[in-house]
Amino acid sequence: MKIAIGADHRGFECKKLIVSNVTTINWLDVGCFSSERCDYPEFAKLVVQSILDGHVSKGILLCASGIGMSIAANRFNKIYAGLCWTSEIARIAKEDDNINVLVIPTDFVTPEQCLIIINSWLKAEFKSGAHRERLDQIDRLV
Repeated sequence: MKIAIGADHRGFECKKLIVSNVTTINWLDVGCFSSERCDYPEFAKLVVQSILDGHVSKGILLCASGIGMSIAANRFNKIYAGLCWTSEIARIAKEDDNINVLVIPTDFVTPEQCLIIINSWLKAEFKSGAHRERLDQIDRLV
């Protein structure tokens, strides 16, 4: 499985930990590549574009609150970015809302919790049915 991962400077250290510790994933690391201040929309777009172009099937975004990354990613059609700060929320977000971009607020979770959240999201399966109907309704909004 190949997953795009991106972070701003506030998520950089967590991104490094994830990429080095989760070796079962083929990572497409789109940046940032240092803890120097940078702007999150650039990395949200790179992760999303990787999904839309078919280079990866999923993405992970990391920033301080996760809100900016979520807003930026959800600007794109067929992208379902979900802000998750627990493993249970990540599981439900995948099962019910089929999120294809996991957003983690690195100021509110430990690096170890990030790994648990990612694992829960990856193991979860989309339920479909009525949940698919709701996503179709969202897609018709744009």
